[in-house]
Amino acid sequence: MQQSSTSNHGDFLRQLTTLAAIVGAFTINVMSNIFPLNGANIGEISNTLFKNVLIIPANYAFAIWGLIYLGLFAFGVYQFLPNQKHDSDLRKTGYLLVIALIAQSVWVYLFLSRLFVLSVVAMLLILLPLIAIYLRLGIGTNSVSNTKKWCVHFPISIYLGWISVATIVNVACALYFQGWNGWGISAEGWTIIMSIIAAAIAMVIAIQRRDISYTAVIVWALVAIAVKPSNGSMVKVVALLCTIALVLIVLIKNARFQIR
Repeated sequence: MQQSSTSNHGDFLRQLTTLAAIVGAFTINVMSNIFPLNGANIGEISNTLFKNVLIIPANYAFAIWGLIYLGLFAFGVYQFLPNQKHDSDLRKTGYLLVIALIAQSVWVYLFLSRLFVLSVVAMLLILLPLIAIYLRLGIGTNSVSNTKKWCVHFPISIYLGWISVATIVNVACALYFQGWNGWGISAEGWTIIMSIIAAAIAMVIAIQRRDISYTAVIVWALVAIAVKPSNGSMVKVVALLCTIALVLIVLIKNARFQIR
């Protein structure tokens, strides 16, 4: 009886902490735009200090944060429901999402403070826990109810997909700020290389897990890179070709699955 009570208390604490972390991260994100530290928000810094970093998607792409937070709130409410208290999958994730959300709040502070190298460390502390959650939940491989898919799997896939892109962009910004010469490779060349790498990762996930959500986020980012006015023709062509390849792979994989 005592062990059961302790377990219930632990589950409730995890649920409450997770929901609080989601609300906290959302609040900090909103406040950083309304009352930006040092007078410039994240978008303004990107459009000024890093206007020459080609891997940064067009501004409209960042609207995906609205979808990400909608999914996170769905996750927060779902995992807090009484009948989800003992969910084994949610127990497996533990406090990993909390760590990611705290790191995200720290990242906002570091980026706005122009501490871009340290912001990469914070970004990795968002990315790595999300990868762990993704693997522990078996997203794309484990069969779950539609409700759990919409409230747990999709939100984590979308969040991880965008943070995967954000990590590449963040590293590029930090290197640019430090005056890195690119080992003799042009900015356009590195943008093409990183676009192909991002697409390749999405292809692996699409083939192995048939995770449309993750792949769709990468497609969203690649299209935003392709339509960015300041990007050269080669960057646009490669980004569009990667997009087409990803869409075709998703269509083929899902067609084969339906035939089976």
